[in-house]
Formats: sequence, structure tokens, C-alpha cells
Amino acid sequence: MTDFQIDPNTRLITRSLLDGALEARSRALKMVLGLFVIFAALTPFADTVFHWIAEPLMKRMPANSQMIAKDVASPFLTPLKATLWASVFLAMPLILYQIWRLIDRWLPARAKRIALPFIVASAVLFYVGVAFGFFLVLPMAFGFFTKVAPKGVTVMTDIKSYLDFVIGMLFAFGLAFQVPIAIVIVVWTGLVSRKTLAKSRPYVFLGAFVVGMILTPPDVFSQTLLALPMYALFEAALLFCWRFIPDRA
Repeated sequence: MTDFQIDPNTRLITRSLLDGALEARSRALKMVLGLFVIFAALTPFADTVFHWIAEPLMKRMPANSQMIAKDVASPFLTPLKATLWASVFLAMPLILYQIWRLIDRWLPARAKRIALPFIVASAVLFYVGVAFGFFLVLPMAFGFFTKVAPKGVTVMTDIKSYLDFVIGMLFAFGLAFQVPIAIVIVVWTGLVSRKTLAKSRPYVFLGAFVVGMILTPPDVFSQTLLALPMYALFEAALLFCWRFIPDRA
């Protein structure tokens, strides 16, 4: 009877995949643990966290108006949900770092030198987008929404609906501010040339409004506040590529 033997290459690939799976589990546990530590530290201040998130609307609500809770458990669960999302935002550098360390082992030496700056820039742009949305766009949007309410209608927003709206807007702006990273990557890798991107300006401008329509609530005001910064970031990234990144064959 012939003994069954495993090909050395197959054994090497299997071992490599197993090591990768174990490392992925380890990195995922570190992400979850870091997120849990931040959440546990912020939980005693859940009411304060929610009040800080609700401040852009509360400052602009009409006199004798206030936020309401329609669901029975909302006064308890909504501040905890706000704290959890705040923990995710604060843990983003840790999450991105663990992702980078996970893919670092598979990258060639040349790509490793590029990957870390891209990840750092991505994290910075994400926070800039969130800050832009929270400190500039949301106050303007809430000021507009509260002023256009019909006569006889009192603005009293449900806290759960408000939190979902804010989180969706902040993530939309955080993702939209990744446009420069995407532009630099496609030019640096040679997928698209700088001239092609420059000729595509009208389509990019239209696409920015389409993305704004998808990521923001169905009103022209919010869509415009997201689309215009996206297009401005496209132009800034294109200028960066013209100055520092040559076209690749």
C-alpha cells in the first residue's frame, strides 16, 4: 500500500494560510479589546457624551422646544449607543493600525514603505471629515431645518432618530474625505493617468452630487454640503499628483 504524502508546496501554503488566520484572529481580538476598554471608560459619562453630540441641534431649536424620546427604552439605550459610536471614532487609529500590521506581512518591501503613510493619511482625513461635518455642516443644517419648519409646527426631534441622523452624516463625511487617498492610489499605481482625471472633471463633479445624494438625507442642502468638499478634495489630490507623482506606463 502506497503511503500518502503531502506536497511540500501545499504544506507551505497551508501553514501560511493557517498562520494568517491565527494572526487575523489575534488582531481582531485586539481591536475588540481596545474598543471595549474605551467604551467602558466612557460609559459612566454616557449622558455627557450624548449631550455633547446633541448640542449642535439643541442650540438651534426654537424657544420652549426640546428633544423627546418616543420609545420606552430610548432614554437609557440612546446615550449608550452614542457612547459606543464615540468609542468607535476614538478607536479608529487602533483599528487602522491593526489592519496595517495584518497586511504588512504580505506586502513586498517597497509597498511597506508606502502603506503606512497611506493609512496615517487615511485616518487623519477621516477625522478631518468628521470634524468638518460636526462643527460646520451639522450646525448649518440644523439651523436651516429649524427655520423652515411650517407655521404651527414645533420642532421636537426624537433622540434616537437624531443620533442615527448624526452618525450617518459623520460617517458620510469621514468616507467622503478619503477621495484624495483614492486619487493618489489610482495615479501612483498607473490605473488612471493624470490627464484622464483632468478630462473627467465634469463627470467627477456630477458624481460628487450623486454620492452626496446617496450618503446624505434626501435634501439638496445636505447633498451640496457634502458634494462641494468632495470635489474640492478631488482637485487638491489632482494638483498633488501633477506636482509629485509622474504618470506610469
